[in-house]
Amino acid sequence: MKKILTLTGIATILLVACQSKTTSTADIIASSDLKEIKAKRISLLAEIQSLETAISKLDTVKKLALVSTSKIKATDFYHTFEVQGNVETKQNILIQPEFSGNLKELLVKEGQKVTKGQIIAIIDDAGLKSQLAQAQASADLSQTTFDRQKRLWDQKIGSEIQFLQSKANYLAGKNQVAQLQAQLDKVNVRAPFSGVIDEIITEEGSLVSPGTTPIARIVNLNNMTITAQIPETYITSVNEGKMVKAFFPVLNTSTETKITQAGNFINPASRNFRVEMNVPKNVDAKPNMTVKLHINDYHNEKAFLIPQSIISENEDNKEYIYTIQRKGKSAIAKRTFVEIGKTQGDEIEILSGLSAGDEIIVEGARSVKDNQEVSIIK
Repeated sequence: MKKILTLTGIATILLVACQSKTTSTADIIASSDLKEIKAKRISLLAEIQSLETAISKLDTVKKLALVSTSKIKATDFYHTFEVQGNVETKQNILIQPEFSGNLKELLVKEGQKVTKGQIIAIIDDAGLKSQLAQAQASADLSQTTFDRQKRLWDQKIGSEIQFLQSKANYLAGKNQVAQLQAQLDKVNVRAPFSGVIDEIITEEGSLVSPGTTPIARIVNLNNMTITAQIPETYITSVNEGKMVKAFFPVLNTSTETKITQAGNFINPASRNFRVEMNVPKNVDAKPNMTVKLHINDYHNEKAFLIPQSIISENEDNKEYIYTIQRKGKSAIAKRTFVEIGKTQGDEIEILSGLSAGDEIIVEGARSVKDNQEVSIIK
């Protein structure tokens, strides 16, 4: 550096000395002689170029690319993919009446817990009880007649036709009573299973009929499941018993569950198959809630992982990175072709091309060239 400063100083003295013997630059500019000004400019540029050439020959300090490195080591690698699931319950239905008539009375309210078989509503019977009473009286009379005819027939008294006719009347009356009782029981709308009344749909006084006017929605939240559609490419790695990480965005809750059923049917339209798993008891999930499922499909106990950002590609579509080759105190960047595997986040698996202990360039990987000497940041 001292040589450079000395040379620069000598050049400056010579330039000043030369200018003292000739017309100064200021005088030439003041003369407004364009030809002389251009000639002076050419002379000064030549002198500057000469000085720069001399400086470059004497400057022995190398300007090396600055990089940071990392050594390759094997790590336990789990690859997962994400799909969206949906919370479902198989016990989520609309309670339909089995009898037509006016909704006489609602015995439950929204949010109320009910048990299986509990009466939740009563429909007006429209005189069905009176019909049943008349049918019962007629059936009782038929039974009395039959009992008498049977006693007589057992004593060989009376005709056989009278006995058979009384028996037929008795059985017909008995069947009619049973039918009316079954029909009358339908005016009582019962809960098909234990659960919670989620919604009252039809108010008291409304006309209801089977299949057209649901009365209420009942939901059982005790046995809910998560279902998801999985692409067919994962059919060999996603099976019953596999653990799954489930994240409920609305609840901001993560948990683990297990696949309880993996479908054997590939949907020809979507090329997906269905999986099902239970919702853990500690999660307050609701039907139709969305879930993000992270499912493991690959595991390598001794994987080499590197940042995806340092991988480049040549004109033959081959991936490469830069490794460090040590030569004494020097560090040389070497282009190294690699075979890549699966990615996870910002990292990618290297299947071949690297060995444990290899030193790779991380920061500065995009600014170096093959066989270039670099300076490694400690």
